[in-house]
Amino acid sequence: MSNFDRNAPVWGAGRAQQTSAVEMDQGLRSFMLGVYNNMSIGLAITGLAAIGISTLAIAGYTDGGKIAGLTEFGRALYLSPLKWVVMLAPLAFIMLFSFKAESMSSVSARIMFFAFAAVMGVSMSSIFVVFTGASITQVFFITAAAFGALSLAGYTTKKSLSGMGSFLIMGLIGLIIASVVNIFLASSALSFAISAIGVLVFAGLTAWDTQRLKEMYLSSDMDAESAAKLSVNGALSLYLNFINMFQMLLQLFGDRR
Repeated sequence: MSNFDRNAPVWGAGRAQQTSAVEMDQGLRSFMLGVYNNMSIGLAITGLAAIGISTLAIAGYTDGGKIAGLTEFGRALYLSPLKWVVMLAPLAFIMLFSFKAESMSSVSARIMFFAFAAVMGVSMSSIFVVFTGASITQVFFITAAAFGALSLAGYTTKKSLSGMGSFLIMGLIGLIIASVVNIFLASSALSFAISAIGVLVFAGLTAWDTQRLKEMYLSSDMDAESAAKLSVNGALSLYLNFINMFQMLLQLFGDRR
């Protein structure tokens, strides 16, 4: 009887811990699903905006697949000084998002994220002028497959990826500087190097960000509002990794018109 009494509390504690672990796992899965859902909606908005704007901007294509011409709207968008506004608008959104992240509600953050995704789509619409539709579609699915595998690796690996985080951030800063320099140099060799290194950097960031989001959720006791806001911020991080990896793969493997 005494043995039974001594073991009973131990059994009860183990049961409570097991239930807690199950609930935590379910909460994590729900959180990550929210991240991927927000990201997927953002990508869909970007794609629709890019296709819609390019349809209005491009007058048509020749039998050889080249651009037959631009509409008046297209010339204003891609050839006038307005192109700089279109190019820099996503950066302005990112800066605004960074400054307002702490004070925004999760609903406001989600609305701003989707607005940013639409602006990014307008900015990316020019890829339909430069690359064939078939190669854009092909590279998109290649990017999606690579992103899915990398994110899954970051989620499931038991090895901490925190050590490579600072290295990847340094690589990202280097890519930004090199990209700015190449605006003036217009070097095809430097452009190729930026794209090749960029694919590796954003591939690593995809796995790292996924693990980082998982650990942030597990290591903090967040309420529903905080978790929803982190879900949007996480979606933005993974969205940017996907978009940048897609653009750099397109530069490397896309068929130009």
